[in-house]
Amino acid sequence: MSKDNVMTRKLQWGMIGGGPGAFIGEVHRKAARMDGQIELVAGAFDINPDKSKQMGALQYIDPKRAYGSYREMIEKESALPAGERVDFVSICVPNNFHFPIAKAFLEAGFHVVCEKPMTMDVKEAKQLCAVVKKTGKVFALTHNYTGYPMVKLARDLVKKGHLGKLLKINVEYPQGWLLKALEKTGNQQASWRTDPKQAGAAGAIGDIGTHAENLAEYITGLQMVEICADLTSFVPGRKLDDDASVLVHWEKGVKGTLLCSQVSIGEENALKIRVYGEKAMLEWRQEYPNDLVVNYNDKPAELWRRGNPYIGAISPAAVRGTRLPGGHPEAFIEAFGNIYANATETMRCKIAGKKPSPLALDYPDVYSGLRGMQFIEAVVKSGKAGAKWVKMEK
Repeated sequence: MSKDNVMTRKLQWGMIGGGPGAFIGEVHRKAARMDGQIELVAGAFDINPDKSKQMGALQYIDPKRAYGSYREMIEKESALPAGERVDFVSICVPNNFHFPIAKAFLEAGFHVVCEKPMTMDVKEAKQLCAVVKKTGKVFALTHNYTGYPMVKLARDLVKKGHLGKLLKINVEYPQGWLLKALEKTGNQQASWRTDPKQAGAAGAIGDIGTHAENLAEYITGLQMVEICADLTSFVPGRKLDDDASVLVHWEKGVKGTLLCSQVSIGEENALKIRVYGEKAMLEWRQEYPNDLVVNYNDKPAELWRRGNPYIGAISPAAVRGTRLPGGHPEAFIEAFGNIYANATETMRCKIAGKKPSPLALDYPDVYSGLRGMQFIEAVVKSGKAGAKWVKMEK
């Protein structure tokens, strides 16, 4: 099959993980299929080969392509001709498997979409950056909150100077689902997230704190330079943090806070960011994702709503990420779908030898993953030192 044919066919897609009982795997499947550009044709869905076959059957995949391991999948898919083998894979497994699986598929010539946090530590993250650079393959990280149209509008308002000089950034992500020791009840999602061998050095900070870090850096275009973190494990016997309060110094003298918690009773997924400038402030809340509030001292507040024509004058990226007219809510799955839409368009261009557009390149990449790991490392270091200021690696 010639290179140009990729522009007239669906991308062939495989999954690692996302087997029976997995939450995020089904989110990936729904999001990736949303625009009709991708076809799931293969997978190593579970570490148990029988469960992998089971999920393959549920997804109507050829039984020969429901593999018992990711290594078998690489071997068998590599033997197929271009256009029939998978073009890319999604990695939806616990954190400790992200690096070896991503590295193996990239080096075998496949593009990769990966769950966050990207690796277990900064060393692995840097190695993965080198692999991506060497192979030239697309690597997308599913920090899906940057896929929301109103987040893209917020970024473009900041970029165009609507807020003026930035002064302060407050971002928080409280949940309440781990207030009890669910990991001791056999809960699959709680078990691996609270296990250092599978999750890495951080609990809540790695699971949801990195989303807050990525969201703030994406909207403002600023990087954290120094942090002071108070980490706590409120649930007795829990090995990793379930709550964190972080003071942040950003580039250009901007100050702020990052809070995350999985023991905040009554909270669901209350990710929220406020960015304050000299002219205005903006606020976006994930649980009300179609709205963006802009406030002033000297005139009434503005409510910007997704899907309205006035958005296009400020943010082509927000328009690109909008599928429905105003008043028809779009949310989590659609934001996830926007990550897939941009990453896979970039893949098509790469395969066909064409240059992707700047809008297509608007997805979290391997360097976003490295930032997340540097953030985790700095927070854990600060927390262990008794909330001392720690410089973020650049």
